[in-house]
Amino acid sequence: MTKADIIERVYEKVGGFSKKEAAEIVEAVFQVMKQSLASNEKIKISGFGNFVVRQKKERMGRNPQTGQPIVIAPRYVLNFKPSQVLKNALNTKSQP
Repeated sequence: MTKADIIERVYEKVGGFSKKEAAEIVEAVFQVMKQSLASNEKIKISGFGNFVVRQKKERMGRNPQTGQPIVIAPRYVLNFKPSQVLKNALNTKSQP
């Protein structure tokens, strides 16, 4: 699913908005989420899950082509943990 697909579904679900307004709303939500995560804030969406930024420390790794040890720099990673409601919804849908 792309951002355009999300905008289309928001437009269809929520009446009273033009497609342009639906796009602005979706973009605003994503912008707020980006800013919050960049500020190291946790995002908790009830019934959906949690987005958390974690810091990974510097560590040793290996170049897979040469086998040479290399230092992997410290970095930030984004973790998502789905809520129990979302897990249940995924596991109760009809399986192919």
